[in-house]
Amino acid sequence: MRLGADVKRILGFYESDNPGTRANLARLLTAGRLGGSGKLLILPVDQGFEHGPARSFAANPAAYDPHYHFSLAVEAGLSAYAAPLGMIEAAAATWAGAIPTILKVNSANSLAQDKRGATQAVTGSVQDALRLGCSAIGFTLYPGSDSQYEMMEDLRDLAAEAKAHGLAVVVWSYPRGGSLSGAGETALDVIAYGAHMAALLGAHVIKVKLPTAELEQDAARKVYEDRHIPRDTLPDRVRHVVQSAFAGRRIVIFSGGAQKDRDSVLDDIRAIRDGGGFGSIIGRNVFQRPREEALAMLDEAIAILLGKS
Repeated sequence: MRLGADVKRILGFYESDNPGTRANLARLLTAGRLGGSGKLLILPVDQGFEHGPARSFAANPAAYDPHYHFSLAVEAGLSAYAAPLGMIEAAAATWAGAIPTILKVNSANSLAQDKRGATQAVTGSVQDALRLGCSAIGFTLYPGSDSQYEMMEDLRDLAAEAKAHGLAVVVWSYPRGGSLSGAGETALDVIAYGAHMAALLGAHVIKVKLPTAELEQDAARKVYEDRHIPRDTLPDRVRHVVQSAFAGRRIVIFSGGAQKDRDSVLDDIRAIRDGGGFGSIIGRNVFQRPREEALAMLDEAIAILLGKS
């Protein structure tokens, strides 16, 4: 593993971490075709838990097979593959060492009814991640939920254990629940707040949704308007979210979101690049497409992040 200047610069942001954790961050940053660029492109496949198997995989039946996702991520030259316990276990031996993996250690499902108190169950452990050779754990936090403080305590415990064993910590910071409006879940002030909370809770890598120009909080609106914080374009908004994660001293990547057409996916990638984001984590917009179409789209996404397209 050869570390270039960009990777060394990013590793320098993590001043309290032990050599094991920094080595696992380096593995993420040096894997695949983006290796050494300081950018990440990750395949997450936790949608079966979140939305159910048919909603997730019927569009491309090959994706019911856990081996499919490993093979797709490896062939595309991605930075990492993230999934819940069972998905990684089902193909772990075949693909051991082929690509860095991130064990998603908490999960929710669409059968739950408590929207204000949205939460996730802990479904994997640090010991599972170590046993499976993972480079990191992944944890979803719902800032704004009536259950957010319990989730923060779960994250604190899991993050401390992960770091003690040399693993990196990836936080999906997805504001929802409580008194947040639907539009507020992706409002710029709320997304930036969620990214900042994840950084404060010790995340090495922070995953957020792409923000809209909406502002949810009245108190925040006054500051955004008085200080003329740019928010008209998506690169402006990406730049502000990255700034909110310790002035860019934490890796912030952006979700691919709901199914959309190819050009929209790639336009989002350009906006992330132009706004100084560290990359993207794209699930449904990859594995719900036919394999060759997905590979071609990922090839273009990598070219964009490398500044070649």
